[in-house]
Amino acid sequence: MTGRNLLNAARVPAGIIAPESIAFDIDGVIADTMTLFLDIARDEFAINGLRYEDLHCYNLADCVDIDHAVIDSILAQILDGGYQAPLHPIPGAPNVLERLARRSGQLLLVTARPYLGPIGEFIRHLLPADVDGTEIVTTGSFDGKAEVLQKRRITHFVEDRLETCLTLNAVGITPVLFAQPWNRSPHPFIEVSSWGEIEELIRW
Repeated sequence: MTGRNLLNAARVPAGIIAPESIAFDIDGVIADTMTLFLDIARDEFAINGLRYEDLHCYNLADCVDIDHAVIDSILAQILDGGYQAPLHPIPGAPNVLERLARRSGQLLLVTARPYLGPIGEFIRHLLPADVDGTEIVTTGSFDGKAEVLQKRRITHFVEDRLETCLTLNAVGITPVLFAQPWNRSPHPFIEVSSWGEIEELIRW
């Protein structure tokens, strides 16, 4: 994971976000999906030497020297399941999400995945069985997130795709950019590089 974009990212005081007013993307924020991509590429397609930091664009076909059909095959496996390598959470995500769910009684996750697939089971295993109120919404498109968040009166959304942050900001939702190699372009948004920093932003 790369460091903070110091010249462009906004740094704000701690405790500014009400627990019931924040929601989260899943891939690249909660789930370490890109590491899973690298593991599948290595284990099933013998693609070695590709590093996490080499994934410097969101559309992988634009920045990695892999046949597009192979990329599509790996992404389809990630959506549908059936892969052998484990999908891990981003460090710190489970504890903060559990604390947030217990504090507010709700937890909203919004993903551009077209259908729930195995990510629903992943989230279910991430949180204790007695944590209620978790909702996962699949939009099927990046632009579909804004409407979901507006309807639920969400004020802040943690996202790793910079273009989505721009879209959300335009409709009055404050994006919190989770720093990743593929979002290192200049931007004016709040930026975090760990779940500890997300925890600091919440008004507990």
